[in-house]
Amino acid sequence: MEFSRNFVCETYEKCTRQKHVSAPVFRKSFTLQSKPTRAEILICGLGFYDLYVNGKKITKGLIAPYVSNPDDYIYYDSYDLLPYLEAGENVIGIILGNGHQNPMELLWDFYTAPYAASPKLALSFEAEDGDKLVSFDATEFKCTASEIYFDNYRTGAFCDARRIEEGRFEKGFDDSHWHAPLTAEQPRGFAKLCEAEPVRIVEERKPISVRKGEMMPVRPDARRDKFEREWGKAEEAPPAITGGYIYDFGLNDAGIFRLKIKGTPGQKISLQCAEWMTDGKVDTNNLEYFTFVGYSQRDVYICKGDGEEIFEPPFTYHGYRYIYVTGITEAQATEDLLTYLVAHSDLETRGGFSCSDADANALYEMAHRSDLSNFYYFPTDCPHREKNGWTGDASMSAEHMILTIAPEKSWREWLHNIRAAQRENGMLPGIVPTTGHQGWGYDWGSGPTWDAVLFNLPWFAYLYRGETEMIKENASAMLRYLEYVSRKRDERGLVNLGLGDWVPTGGEWGGGGYKTPVEYTDSASVYEMCTRGEKMFNAVGLKHHAAFAKALGDAFKAAIRKHLINLNTMTANCATITAQAVFMYYGIFEPAEKERAYAVLKRLLIVKDKTWEFGMLGLRTVFHLLTEFGDADWAYELICRRTFPSYGMLLEMGETTITEKIVDFGKDPGSHNHHFLADFKHWFMRTILGINVNPSETDANTMLVSPYFIEKLDHAEGWHKLPAGRVDIAWKRTGADTVELTLKCEPGVNVHLSLLPEYIIEDGYPYGPHGQYPQTADGAAYTVKIKIVK
Repeated sequence: MEFSRNFVCETYEKCTRQKHVSAPVFRKSFTLQSKPTRAEILICGLGFYDLYVNGKKITKGLIAPYVSNPDDYIYYDSYDLLPYLEAGENVIGIILGNGHQNPMELLWDFYTAPYAASPKLALSFEAEDGDKLVSFDATEFKCTASEIYFDNYRTGAFCDARRIEEGRFEKGFDDSHWHAPLTAEQPRGFAKLCEAEPVRIVEERKPISVRKGEMMPVRPDARRDKFEREWGKAEEAPPAITGGYIYDFGLNDAGIFRLKIKGTPGQKISLQCAEWMTDGKVDTNNLEYFTFVGYSQRDVYICKGDGEEIFEPPFTYHGYRYIYVTGITEAQATEDLLTYLVAHSDLETRGGFSCSDADANALYEMAHRSDLSNFYYFPTDCPHREKNGWTGDASMSAEHMILTIAPEKSWREWLHNIRAAQRENGMLPGIVPTTGHQGWGYDWGSGPTWDAVLFNLPWFAYLYRGETEMIKENASAMLRYLEYVSRKRDERGLVNLGLGDWVPTGGEWGGGGYKTPVEYTDSASVYEMCTRGEKMFNAVGLKHHAAFAKALGDAFKAAIRKHLINLNTMTANCATITAQAVFMYYGIFEPAEKERAYAVLKRLLIVKDKTWEFGMLGLRTVFHLLTEFGDADWAYELICRRTFPSYGMLLEMGETTITEKIVDFGKDPGSHNHHFLADFKHWFMRTILGINVNPSETDANTMLVSPYFIEKLDHAEGWHKLPAGRVDIAWKRTGADTVELTLKCEPGVNVHLSLLPEYIIEDGYPYGPHGQYPQTADGAAYTVKIKIVK
């Protein structure tokens, strides 16, 4: 069956914050002579849809079908309707949300999107009814306005339950007062079946406390005031900041909520989600900068008042720990009023870690929660504020994500959109989706460190999973990007194109104030893209691509070494931690030079220990270099200590996810839920457990196990699932200088044990033929006794 592009809409009028227009609802009743033998629907709702069959909601997940620029791709989903249809009358019902089809954000220029329009619907339906084929598309539906009188992907949904027409998606409903749909403007994007994992509710969480409370007043903001002057005041009034109830769910996370209430007719309930509190009051000021007051992560429900009512806000999601509820009575403010519906892309868990240090365990869980709560079809920067697909964030997190979850299928889908956003000259935007080739994110928000996502996602999928299709699909785009950046070199052969070592520790909110000049990080990032590009191109037989990447990489390396390094002292000329670390980690320094270069890095770290003064690139590289040169215990201390600067200080601050910035106590970290600074999760797996996947870069089913027995730890354990099977690693101290290491792996994987020179095997010599860990059909554990010799 082919997807029909006959798009329809209920109205041409767009919903805005200044004038609310209700979400449209569609209905089609049809008769089957018998139970069908085949029944399928292909459905696209722009921006989002909810699908009902005979009164039952069957939407694949929380927001469907996908989040894309409809000028690039329009996504549809396929459903087998056989379980839901029967002989006689059947009804298909659909509600549409605004999604990216009607973006309302003034930031990122979404308000100016050329594709912006009221929600629209297209579908194809077929059922085999005996020897008869029943088929129709969206033009044969009837429609009307729904009870959802405002919805926005980034802010929330408002519902007046008094407008619900009971039974509208069931048999026998009289829809004679509904009207035929209007012909909608044809979207310009390529129609594609969504192959990314759906966004699903994975947990239901009850509040840990409910109390009377207040909300912090929203601070004045010049840019927000300017927007309101230019675009007009918002229709919805802000919530009352007093007289409400604070629901605390214990953890900052992402999803929606379920409101269950017996209300009175017309009772208006305001539900304000927030991730932080200040002075005991719910505080949304780190969010309000991005939207109009009264809309930031706020949902409104107006009760019908005829018994128990349930509301789960559609076509949106929130990042929050707290909900500030007004419009309810004290008797209604029970624990059962609200349930947190935690949601994220339905990704397989692929790894785990724990140890004897409760702080390290808590940090790992915080990072893992940040990864998942920021994965809604693709990695976003935050679930509460922007929900943007920032390319730099995804690039920084790629390795620690693929170690512990299975993102590659969703990465591959997102890369279709990244390629579509690439300009003819090879330039990429900093966010995907954006508003088109002339849209936001090209003139600011990108640059090589961000653009590296085009290389890093296929690279880590290849390295960890042996995936080559992603390389083939993106090879032309990668080559075009390398050609583009080669033309941007200055007379020295270096580039300075965009954002640098973002959010330096302790710096101003917003990421400015780099200590490392951008030309250092940009030029090194291009070199890394070239080296990875060369390897990927060779892996799929693209020799000419590989030769170009190698030549360009060699040129960048030579230019960096000539102009940005003092080779007499093995020091980056700017003498910053990030520059020194990145040049070491990316291979700008030659192997024979790295000992001297590390001595410089170590001295810089000691001098800057109270401030660090490095951002995401330093945080991505420094701890691994400390480990490589024998200072793993020091790296562990820097990560886990509870003083500034560190990650452990987040525990002292009461955080449950990773913040956007690492700032001193009492300062504003921006968002309280980001993932791109959480590479320590990768460090825990790689260093403490010793998990090194595919060290030869030729076999993703090979693992080199080389743990560091961190002095502060008594034991550690974890696992990672290679394509062919799972490997479990555990170690525990059995004495002051003895450790017992246990390995367990499933058949089909190839595990090698490689210990540091100071770790001497006393019993259980693990090597079988060709040096590999001996496999057992039943995956039995193998234990090695080790003596630590200092």
